[in-house]
Amino acid sequence: MKTRPLALTLGDPAGIGPEIIFKAWQALREEGPAFLVVGDLRQMASTPGTASGQVRAISAVDEAARVFSQALPVLDVPLLEPVVAGAPSPRAAKAVVAWIETAVGLALSRAVAGVVTAPIAKQSLYGAGFSFPGHTEFLGELTQAHTYDGARGPIMMLAAPGLRVTLATVHLPLAQVSSALSVESIVNAGLVTSQALRRDFGIAQPRLAVAGLNPHAGEGGTIGREETLIIGPAVRALRDLGVEATGPHPADSLFHPEARASYDAVLCMYHDQGLIPLKMLDFWGGVNITLGLPIVRTSPDHGTAFDIAGRGVARPDSMIAAIRLAKAIALQRG
Repeated sequence: MKTRPLALTLGDPAGIGPEIIFKAWQALREEGPAFLVVGDLRQMASTPGTASGQVRAISAVDEAARVFSQALPVLDVPLLEPVVAGAPSPRAAKAVVAWIETAVGLALSRAVAGVVTAPIAKQSLYGAGFSFPGHTEFLGELTQAHTYDGARGPIMMLAAPGLRVTLATVHLPLAQVSSALSVESIVNAGLVTSQALRRDFGIAQPRLAVAGLNPHAGEGGTIGREETLIIGPAVRALRDLGVEATGPHPADSLFHPEARASYDAVLCMYHDQGLIPLKMLDFWGGVNITLGLPIVRTSPDHGTAFDIAGRGVARPDSMIAAIRLAKAIALQRG
């Protein structure tokens, strides 16, 4: 069977995306998995550490695997003007969006096995009219006309060796989390998570732990009633639907080693509830995965790091992990 490459989007060209992509290529050029970059060829070729001939334009996806061991293949979608590392510009926004749209189109048409996205700076995109809170929501919009095994994504998962977390709410101010929670949304997130654990990670009988929102998981309603009114009923509904779900659990006792051995993923109620323990466990190796989409999508679990962009010091660990995991999920899906 023909092996399809992955498509990597360049992310914000003023950030560390180009650098960590090139370093990932250096690390993976011999063993793979092979990938191509959807982005600006000139920006990619000017990345610190690149040498003449190490970045090469391709005109078709099937050229990527042939050149990957010799050069980093780039499907050139040019910027309007060059961008300086560390100096984000809203004039790059149209290209950044076009890179994501192009990569998603390649994945939907099955020309590539999946998409790995380098970090974007949402503030720069907002200035150019981008209306989504982040990558996850934009990918959901781009793929909404397509179905994936009955799931209703997108749901954000963060994964590192030893821990997977998914999020019931994502990019919301903390003050808005309680009002955004509902039995329906938590049940949907739990169903999508359970399905992904089976389909994408090969876990036959997934175990899902559901975190509470309040300290001590509300302590019987004395420290908040979200657990009794919303989260608890959602856990019972998940069990009725065949999901091996437990909770709501106090979040402060969910992430030590003995607790992590009792589940395959934690469904968290808000962004930092899941990301803080994961990044404490493995700051450099975490991967962002979008569940419930008809395509495979992963991303490094960090931002654009404008403060170190262009200095040649950015670590590619999370990007390498995201590339490897995207390929593993694609193979698992078959």
